[in-house]
Formats: sequence, structure tokens, C-alpha cells
Amino acid sequence: MAVDVLKKIPVREQDPHVRATNFEEVCYGYNQEEAVNEASRCLHCKNAKCVQGCPVSINIPDFVGHVKEGDFAAAFAVIGESSALPAVCGRVCPQESQCEGKCIRGIKGEAVSIGKLERFVADWARENGIKPAKAEKLNGHKVAVIGAGPAGLTCAGDLAKKGYDVTIFEALHKAGGVLSYGIPEFRLPKSAVVDKEIENVKSLGVKIETNVVIGKSVTIDELLEEEGYEAVFIGSGAGLPMFMNIPGESALGVFSANEYLTRNNLMKAYREDYYTPIHRGKKVAVVGGGNVAMDAARTALRLGAEVHIIYRRSEAELPARAEEVHHAKEEGVIFDTLCNPVEILVDEETGWAKGIKCIRMELGEPDASGRRRPVPIEGSEFDIEVDTVIMSLGTSPNPLISSTTVGLDINKRKCIIADEENGQTSKEAVFAGGDAVTGAATVILAMGAGKAAAKGIDKFMKDKYGIEE
Repeated sequence: MAVDVLKKIPVREQDPHVRATNFEEVCYGYNQEEAVNEASRCLHCKNAKCVQGCPVSINIPDFVGHVKEGDFAAAFAVIGESSALPAVCGRVCPQESQCEGKCIRGIKGEAVSIGKLERFVADWARENGIKPAKAEKLNGHKVAVIGAGPAGLTCAGDLAKKGYDVTIFEALHKAGGVLSYGIPEFRLPKSAVVDKEIENVKSLGVKIETNVVIGKSVTIDELLEEEGYEAVFIGSGAGLPMFMNIPGESALGVFSANEYLTRNNLMKAYREDYYTPIHRGKKVAVVGGGNVAMDAARTALRLGAEVHIIYRRSEAELPARAEEVHHAKEEGVIFDTLCNPVEILVDEETGWAKGIKCIRMELGEPDASGRRRPVPIEGSEFDIEVDTVIMSLGTSPNPLISSTTVGLDINKRKCIIADEENGQTSKEAVFAGGDAVTGAATVILAMGAGKAAAKGIDKFMKDKYGIEE
């Protein structure tokens, strides 16, 4: 077929009216012909700015070139040199602001669909039983990784490729972190994608121990001093939800997005054959405008509710990916922008939420984030009748690890202080990265931090123990 080099090959998706009633994946991805045609749009720039926009520095022109030639195994090998979770990244990375945002093809047309091509390659490799290349031999040195989320899996995978004996300690009963408990099935299938990506990391030699709460089951100091680990990476994420501290917030029917999504994703509350209770509201308000808010809203919609997104800035300032906002709108989520909650209205007899009082906002001068500050309009309060409120206002790290580790410095936001370049913390042999350091961010930024820390740990170990290549 003739390819219009200025336009992306369209990607097939479920019909919005159909997908709003199920938890099956929204996007079908490319088939082989579509992937080859899309790859043919790449200019193969000598100074590839798309690589500069990738937090894990995948050689994008190289892997896309292999896709163009139909050599998908070679494309997977190129991606595997840099990314431990390509099928995940191809689905949930904000490519529009990273690799695709810097694509030269996008100057006079539409950027190459780098994310969709990465997803295609990863899915093709999985379906054809191709695994990432592992180290030829171990070097005899042990590293512990705290947390089996994107940062931990990436750090562990990179260290295992270098020959280290790596064990991940995960607090929950299932590995994956936010990939398993946070991102819904319709965006990121668990058994078909996440579990298989984790198996790929394990195939490199990484061991994963679940139900181990660092700070209670064992401390980092004990891992270093008694268990024989010579370095530790902390990638424990940021799972402590934030609230607004407004009247009525403790009412029944008010959830954090973390709890709501965890019940649905990790504990399968949306399925009839699972015995995990969840409140299925009829009218749901989701407070916030990020990707997590979109996930919570689209989940509530699939559970049968009328859903409102309440966001204090305008639609132009929504921090969620444009694709997620587009999908939410297609499915019927209602957006109430330039509104801010001031009170949860509570039924005095039952204790349940019965509504949310909001005030209308207007945009003033830019704040520290560079976005215009929302300012309340006096006398503009109004009520929205709802029976469920989901707060999606961000998260912060759980202080358990920092409070039980001697010599580990944190900042005023309770985040671990670590060097951005190599992940080194204030404590020798202890490295950190991802949401535990930055606060809640994206999957790919956490992976980039895990990758940087793996390099830092490798250098530290070689300097201290004289490990040879």
C-alpha cells in the first residue's frame, strides 16, 4: 500500500461504546504490515533527537530500521539493550512529550509512532518466545533491590545483565508495582503483558521475593550487615495518597485513587469470580487531572457509573496524556474544569457522601510549575450530586524505609535524597530512584532512574571490589 509519509498509520481500537462496558484492552496495536509501513516513515536522522527524548536512551532509529526491514527479532534485541519493559513502555509512556515530541518527521507532518512500534516489537517477541539476552556468567557479588515496580525491575534487569546476583524484595503479594495495582487492565493487560515482562526480567537470573516489607520484615541495614548484600537499590515508589483536608472527606464513599485502583487491578474487584468488595457508585466524582485520575474515572465508568472529572484548572492544563483524555471523553466521562471542591456533602443518617460542593475558578498568574494559578471566584459555589468521591491528588513515599535506615537523608517531602546521575544516597552502598526520590511521576522516568542507578551501583562495586568486565 502507498504510505503518506506525513501521516501516522492509524492504530485500531475498540469502539468507544463497546469498550466503556468492558475491561479489555482499548488499543489493538499494529499488525506486521502496519508496523513495517509506519517504520518506513522514519527519516533515520544521524543526530537522532528522538533518542535524546527517551529516558532510557533506546537506539530508536536502529530498532525502527529493523522493523522497516521486517527483522523484528533484531529490533527486539536493540530495544532489549536499553529497556527491560518494552511492552509496558509501548503502551503507557508519554511518547508525545518524549521521543515522538522530538521526532524530526513531526516538524512538517506527524511524528513517527515510536511507542506503537515498540509495543509491536515487544508483543511480537513475546508471541514468538524470544527472551532478552542474559549474562554469560555471574561475578559473585550480591545486590538487593527494594520494590518490584518499574524502577526496581529496570535496575535489577540491568545489573543481572552485568553478572550480578540480584534479589528483588516486594512488599505486596505480586510483583509489578504500579504496573500491577495502578494502571487498569484496559490500558495495560496484566497476565498477557505485565506478568510476561516480569518473567523476562526473571529469565535474566533476577530472583523476586514477595510479601517482604522492608523496615518490618528486614531492614536495609540488616541486608547489608547480616544478609551478605553489598549494595541496595531503593525503588519502593510513592504509595501514600494525598487528600485535600476539606470537610466531609472522611465520609463513607470517599476513596483515594490508590485504594480504588488497587482493589480493581491487583485484587480484581471488577470481576464477578473474585471475592473482593468494592463500592460501585452510581454517580462518581474524580478529583484531579492526571493519568491516575483518568484511570480511576474510566474504571468507575466501566463499573456502571456516571463519572465527573473535577479539575481546578482549564482543560489545556490537564497533566494527563492527551490520548487518555481523548479516550475518557470518547467513553462518556464528563469534564468539569475550572472547578475546585470545598466540601464533601454527607448524609447525616447514613454517613455516606451524597454530593460535592465546588467553587468555580479562573486562571491568574503562573505559579512555580509554570501554569497559571487557579483563583476562586467569590460566590460561585455549586453542588454536584454524587455518591462516591475519588481523590486523585498525587502520592508521596511511605516513610517506613527512611525511618528504619540509619544515615539515609530525606527532604521535606519525605522523599529520599539521591544523586540524579547515579542514584547514590547519603548512605554508602545504598542507591535510590523513581517515585521514592521524585514523588509520583511516570513509569518511564522511574525506569530511567533505575537504569542510572544500575550504572552507579556497577561503578561503585567495581571501584570497591575490583570487579573485572
